[in-house]
Amino acid sequence: MKYTFDYLVFIGRFQPFHLAHLQTIKIALEQSQNVVLALGSAQFERNIKNPFLATEREQMILLNFSAIDQQRIKFVHVIDVYNDEKWQKLVKSLVAEIVEEGAKVGLIGHFKDDSSYYLKFFPEWEMVELDSLVGSISATPVREAYYRGDIQLDAFPQGTIDFLRTFQHTDIYKQLQHKFMTQDKTNLN
Repeated sequence: MKYTFDYLVFIGRFQPFHLAHLQTIKIALEQSQNVVLALGSAQFERNIKNPFLATEREQMILLNFSAIDQQRIKFVHVIDVYNDEKWQKLVKSLVAEIVEEGAKVGLIGHFKDDSSYYLKFFPEWEMVELDSLVGSISATPVREAYYRGDIQLDAFPQGTIDFLRTFQHTDIYKQLQHKFMTQDKTNLN
């Protein structure tokens, strides 16, 4: 099969991985030999906004794909640096470690709202802009429901549901749930 790209980069936190993320990756796999998922907020600390470590998100994501597609999905871990220029350079350098020289690299994403401004940081990568996928799933309300003990089955692929159910039995989940229930509910995006 002839692909338009050698690599398509998809940037996100995937906290947690939902159906719109899945649909985006499936589209990327149709257009590109490989997909690079740049997992944001990859530092080794958990909080209510970022409950899952990068390695856990890798596992959660891969549970939703066949063994063949899993081989085509690559990951880079992008820590928060809170400086657009440094963050942009970090993403580019991490992606450069994976792709071979001369590879055709693109960027796939959706300009959802003001939080999607970073998609303009990579003009050297051809943009594959997607329309809104699977309704308008936002990770924030499904994450909040999760802390209330509800896994919204219509928002997640089966692999994520299985991962979330297992994670609910961990002490880490119980600690995060307690923090969520007792904290000020502002600034959870």
